[in-house]
Amino acid sequence: MSYTRTSLLAAMALVAGTTGTALLVGQAGAATSAVPCTVDYKVQSQWDTGFTAAVTLTNNAAAKSSWTVKWSYAGNQKVTNGWNGKITQNGADVTVANEGYNGNLASGGSVSFGFNGAYSGTNSVPATFTLDGVTCNVDGGGPTDPGPTDPGPTDPGTPSGKANNPYTGAKVYVNPEWSAKAAAEPGGSKIANQPTAVWLDRIAAINGVKGGMGLRAHLDEALKQKGSGELVVQVVIYDLPGRDCAALASNGELGPNDIDKYKSQYIDPIVSILSESKYAGLRIATVIEPDSLPNLVTNAGGTPTTTDACVTMKGNGNYEKGVSYALDKLGAIPNVYNYIDAAHHGWLGWDSNLGPAVQQFHKVATTNGASVKDVAGFIVNTANYSPTKEPHYKVTDTVGGQTIRQSKWVDWNQYVDEQSFAQAMRDKLVAAGFDSGLGMLIDTSRNGWGGSARPSGPGPQTTVDGYVDGSRIDRRIHAGNWCNQSGAGIGERPTAAPAAGIDAYVWVKPPGESDGNSAPIPNDEGKGFDRMCDPTYGGNPRNGNNPTGSLPNSPLAGQWFSAQFQQLVRNAYPPLS
Repeated sequence: MSYTRTSLLAAMALVAGTTGTALLVGQAGAATSAVPCTVDYKVQSQWDTGFTAAVTLTNNAAAKSSWTVKWSYAGNQKVTNGWNGKITQNGADVTVANEGYNGNLASGGSVSFGFNGAYSGTNSVPATFTLDGVTCNVDGGGPTDPGPTDPGPTDPGTPSGKANNPYTGAKVYVNPEWSAKAAAEPGGSKIANQPTAVWLDRIAAINGVKGGMGLRAHLDEALKQKGSGELVVQVVIYDLPGRDCAALASNGELGPNDIDKYKSQYIDPIVSILSESKYAGLRIATVIEPDSLPNLVTNAGGTPTTTDACVTMKGNGNYEKGVSYALDKLGAIPNVYNYIDAAHHGWLGWDSNLGPAVQQFHKVATTNGASVKDVAGFIVNTANYSPTKEPHYKVTDTVGGQTIRQSKWVDWNQYVDEQSFAQAMRDKLVAAGFDSGLGMLIDTSRNGWGGSARPSGPGPQTTVDGYVDGSRIDRRIHAGNWCNQSGAGIGERPTAAPAAGIDAYVWVKPPGESDGNSAPIPNDEGKGFDRMCDPTYGGNPRNGNNPTGSLPNSPLAGQWFSAQFQQLVRNAYPPLS
């Protein structure tokens, strides 16, 4: 497919008989200051009945506190939905006004918005654009008319132009901030070059906290790492109202009713940045709100694990509204791949939990503006410790004619590891109406369970408990334990397409970042003290009233925990070399 870049003045020059490169005015130096504004209109992907466009507006006049862009189509194009701007259309005339969060436009500043559209026939770039009534020069364009059967520039098999698996054939972004911390630890240089996710766990993280890198800085660094190939950037979307209603350590800054603030001050600014045209060549994998929807399934009423906070969040619907909104807005960006968090086998592995979870996932993906097309896949084991595969026993094993499912550890679960759970969940999700190309991710950052405590083979064939306890590489006291687990190790290294239905093994939870504080710590992040992070606590119904198995002297969730990192390196499996 060929691409052209056109401008109004370039078109005029060509009419006058100029050949060769198009003349682009308003790009630099004195010429720029004479041009009041420029508009870069790109058709990013196009198929037989629709297209996706990205528009970048640059203001070269006096600073503005609000703005309105207008253009007219020569054909029958219709805008169907958009982001980062209030878009209206009357016949061929389109008007785009700023949102509340992106109205300020400095002199020399730029703002980007985008939209999906429908058309038939040709899809030519509009000839003239205005900013607040003043005509702009156009530096932009898009693909030449690809014809009615060309599905788009990236992946011939998908109308949206997205790859079936974004990790295939791509590098994955190495966060330089995490890499530097890892390299400074004993043995850390062996994994400091591994890719980890960027967590946006509060509004301030979008622009960077205490001098740290913000989202744009990470994306700019990703462009440097990308080179001429493909690169995936992993971003965790994690700031729902009333966040993590069942674990105080990961509570957040927004109150239970702050859904409008979540949309306008958190999701919308992220969407604005990810939509910028200079990042269109990156593949951006988003992990959508860890633990939120699973909490609605198991902790929001009628069970021993119910919490008042989860009952509140189920009642007000703000987890569902927030996730749907994120899916809708992020899914509309052509190079974004949304993966919804789906807990782990030790949480949802029972049929009584897995069926309702699939129904819950489908509900949020088909309401409040979201569509199953906004979902690239799901992720399991985020920031958890469940093994990818248990090598020494299977859920179908028996001892003395008794199923090992009745052992205290398995407790009638249908799964004993994450890969079998992820593959089974994928089948159920597709059967429920999700796309047949759905992919699963498994967070393997801390589930290796190596070291001297790792069994080398199956346990004794004495009792079901003796067999399972002697076989399992997961050495936790209880599968419900989740905070800074003693004995854990680095797991499988990030790998693309490691098994059927699995898009990748990933390190979403950066090794060395705490799960939560082991004692109360005052903070301004909304994070509380959860006794599940206290090694002296005797447990609760969510972990069968067992000890927590957590490490002592741990800092707030997300902060660097050197002792944990060094343990993870020592117990890595496969071992580090």
